[in-house]
Amino acid sequence: MEFKDYYQTLGVEKSASQDAIKKAYRKLARKYHPDVSKEADAAAKMAQLNEANTVLSDPEKRAAYDSVSAQAAAQGARGGGEFRPPPGWDTGFEFSGGPSDGGGDYSDFFEQLFGQAARQRGGAGGFGQGGGHAARRGSDHHAKIELDLLDAYQGGTRTLSLRAARPGPDGRMASEERNLEVKIPKGVREGQLIRLAGQGAPGIGDAPAGDLFLEVHFRPDARWRSVERDVYQPLPLAPWEAALGASVEVQTPSGTVEVTIPARSRAGRKLRLKGRGIPAATPGDLYLEIDIALPPADSDAARAAWTALGKAFPTFNPRAPSQTQQGA
Repeated sequence: MEFKDYYQTLGVEKSASQDAIKKAYRKLARKYHPDVSKEADAAAKMAQLNEANTVLSDPEKRAAYDSVSAQAAAQGARGGGEFRPPPGWDTGFEFSGGPSDGGGDYSDFFEQLFGQAARQRGGAGGFGQGGGHAARRGSDHHAKIELDLLDAYQGGTRTLSLRAARPGPDGRMASEERNLEVKIPKGVREGQLIRLAGQGAPGIGDAPAGDLFLEVHFRPDARWRSVERDVYQPLPLAPWEAALGASVEVQTPSGTVEVTIPARSRAGRKLRLKGRGIPAATPGDLYLEIDIALPPADSDAARAAWTALGKAFPTFNPRAPSQTQQGA
């Protein structure tokens, strides 16, 4: 992914004030706006300016960007250089505005960093600031959280830490962390939103606070992965179990089950366990993906056994088209 140096795009220092960022954007926008500019690449340049301004003019996004920018610097990435943000870098960052399906003309860098958090619907009140003294509901907030897939099967209460940019006594934005006790509903899915009423920005006057929307993501786990409510789990088998069939115990997210392995099973075959996916009124299914695990030839006896096996199948060629098609 190409790293975007938004400060360089707007021609400002990293220490620039919000007012300096606003002025720099307006000056460049007057130069490159497609309606008035004669530059050949005006439209593309304007899209870059809009993206940079979207991030740097928002104190919350700017704080998150500065965090990942520091990691990019540690990797030696520069503007236009290759950069891979570490997994889950944005977990726990709290942004104003609830998520929506709307979007803009953003780069892959922007989309991967901010995702749904960047595509906000406007929330009234912001940080409780604005013109007039009329009562006004606080804005909704949004944050990405990471859970274990087992949380979807079991539910329960978790303590989550969220980071946000908040206005300090001097009016400047400062990072603030808060811990919340969150009830995780059984059956929660990847990408689902958990709504916490009243945990967004405070309202103005006697108006209520906004809500907080937590976007669920499952931590990477070599044991299983989910697609909607279906769960996929690798199932290692010994060559003789796959060839002859067997009955094996398998530890699944919902507990240990006895699984019958059909004879002549091949790597890549999927065994469906109906209703053992993520719980719901109509639960998902669990798919066991067969993988053939080979015993190591790490002793004289083991090497002799492998040699004998080879002699037992003198005409077997695993690279022959017929064998490849059977294994697909």
